[in-house]
Amino acid sequence: MKNFKDKVVYQIYPKSFKDTNHDGIGDLNGVTEKLDYLKKLGADMLWLTPFFISPQNDNGYDVENYYEIDPRYGTLEDLKRLIHEAKKRDIGLMFDMVFNHTSTHHEWFKKAMAGDPYYKDFYFFKKGKDHQPPTNWESKFGGNAWEYVEAFDEYYLHLFDVTQADLNWENPNVRKEMAKIVNYWLELGVTGFRFDVINLISKESFEDDFTGVGKRFYTDCKKVNDYLRELNEHSFGRCQHTMTVGEMSATTIENCLRYSKQENHELDMTFNFHHLKVDYLNKEKWTLMPFDFKELKQLFNDWQIGMQEGGGWNALFWCCHDQPRIVSRFGNDQEYHRESAKMLATSIHMMRGTPYIYQGEELGMTNAYFTDLKQYRDVESINHFHILKKQGLSDDEIYAILQSKSRDNARTPMQWDHTLNAGFSDQTPWIEVNSNYTQINAEEALKDPNSIFYHYTKLIQLRKQYSVIQEGEYIPLLENSNQVFAYLRRLGSKMLLVLNNFYPKEAAIQLEDIADYELLLSNYPKQPLKKELILRPYESCVYYRE
Repeated sequence: MKNFKDKVVYQIYPKSFKDTNHDGIGDLNGVTEKLDYLKKLGADMLWLTPFFISPQNDNGYDVENYYEIDPRYGTLEDLKRLIHEAKKRDIGLMFDMVFNHTSTHHEWFKKAMAGDPYYKDFYFFKKGKDHQPPTNWESKFGGNAWEYVEAFDEYYLHLFDVTQADLNWENPNVRKEMAKIVNYWLELGVTGFRFDVINLISKESFEDDFTGVGKRFYTDCKKVNDYLRELNEHSFGRCQHTMTVGEMSATTIENCLRYSKQENHELDMTFNFHHLKVDYLNKEKWTLMPFDFKELKQLFNDWQIGMQEGGGWNALFWCCHDQPRIVSRFGNDQEYHRESAKMLATSIHMMRGTPYIYQGEELGMTNAYFTDLKQYRDVESINHFHILKKQGLSDDEIYAILQSKSRDNARTPMQWDHTLNAGFSDQTPWIEVNSNYTQINAEEALKDPNSIFYHYTKLIQLRKQYSVIQEGEYIPLLENSNQVFAYLRRLGSKMLLVLNNFYPKEAAIQLEDIADYELLLSNYPKQPLKKELILRPYESCVYYRE
């Protein structure tokens, strides 16, 4: 049985991590330079978002060549050095594999467009009907999901950007190429793989969707499991020490159980995003509303229990390169910055699953709060500024939404110290540094034993030290509380009690069976466990007994 239950993954967005070649863009050597910092934190695996050759229409998730490093990030020799230096520190590398689609710049697609039948079958080319696209499916980036090619009088499928053509996994030659890519990187010493929107690789049928936008015909379809088992068998499944995770779009517990049950030989764990939509008004991202705490709690409880009972495994996370900073989103980045950042960390790390930390999260990095459209780089954010403008919103209203929801909030440069550009680069960064970098940075955090950084190190140490965190059963507590997210972890006689106050006001709670618990970790000065307990604003406590 693989041992990934005591591991913690750290996600790096290389473009914004550390620049060493003086061009304002982070690079692979920047990651190597900071390995000792990551070792001190306690990271076991580094997930790097794509750094392969790409036109960058979707920030590297439009891959032109799966074997070549984009020169802006470095060379193959730089990467080999990173792998070697990380291994010396017992840190593995997890690569981001974008296997649902390729860039239209990829040589396979170029050959397809030249009429080569072998490569045309790598993609979905279909005849239209009545001078319309083959189906009425919508692209996730807006508009129809089909692009017309006059030379063939056919359309190709792109569930994402028009420059991201979907691969035809029905074709066994495509599946062989995917395994070949994984094996190439395994041979170079890569030990982890994150598979982007991998539950979309099977298209069940091509027909109009009169009740939605087409998702039901290509999401979590039955052959995804077959394809993943085959990929497992012919690549990473041959290696005992690999770790794999699948990003699942609009998925369900039932499907994630199939993907992550070890006996199915598919993936080790899955990401789902349901808990990060609880602040979407009417399920629309580009809106403002307070997060729905009761819904958040219910989602956590449902997924924890559902995956537990079915033998699956969750990837636990608050932040990533596509999500706003969590301390600004569900915490309080002003009056209770430190307390709420620590509370949010505790609430996620003590659950059943493998925790993922996004760069800067361990420092309590906040949203950028940009006030001018010129400061934004994310095409989705820029497009929605104009969309919201057409809907009649004022500039102030639009900026408030962007400050809350833009992906650029996660992509501002890593804040290393108080020097120029937060120590990220000695040149103008590709995107502005957050103005609070002189107060929030790694240098200051490392000097302060009470910092958010050291709270994360303690959480990681607890996971490695206590088997109940790795293996224990998850039991919800105080389910009717409007302020407190609480749960118990149980493994035989070992018990872990986790209490988290999500609000800037005190919360009175009633507890049973409190005998013999000791406090392992809190974000406030120690208080003994009592049946009637008052949790302070954003307080979190972890108690343990055997």
